Amino acid sequence: MYSELKDDRVIVKHEHAHNLYNKRYYGNLTDSGLELSFIEALYLLEKDKIEIYDDDNGIVSVEYMTNIIREKQIFSHYLVYKDLRIRGYIVKTGFKYGSDFRIYERGHAPGDGHSNFLVKILSEEQSIKVRDFSSYVRVAHGVRKTLLLAVVDDEYDITYYNVEWTRP
Repeated sequence: MYSELKDDRVIVKHEHAHNLYNKRYYGNLTDSGLELSFIEALYLLEKDKIEIYDDDNGIVSVEYMTNIIREKQIFSHYLVYKDLRIRGYIVKTGFKYGSDFRIYERGHAPGDGHSNFLVKILSEEQSIKVRDFSSYVRVAHGVRKTLLLAVVDDEYDITYYNVEWTRP
């Protein structure tokens, strides 16, 4: 599937856009086609579902896209995204909720209802303030979602922690 690297996204042309969106809910449909984040684009590129072209460099390789993601310091986000997709979840952005991703259970889709989980990604050595942690939990609880902390270690292993608000 033909797609183009444009600024901070990858655009899949119209004839192929609907297949990717309607089957597995990748990206966002717009007038220009299907807009994919770099994370989504790399995942689909690795799976040979798309080919990416850049006006300056021609065909974009997996290594090139990986370097872009590393430069943007979102490689851990890519690892979590890939892991969740492999597990069968539909993964969408969670910016609206102050998280990195929101995920839909297997068999559910963005148009069919609400996501069940918010995902916040941390590195193993990263520290967070109690106030920030509390706000993540409070927002998730307020929108009736479960917070998953995805902790990525130095060896790129991911550990998920299910965090819930409990009233004594």
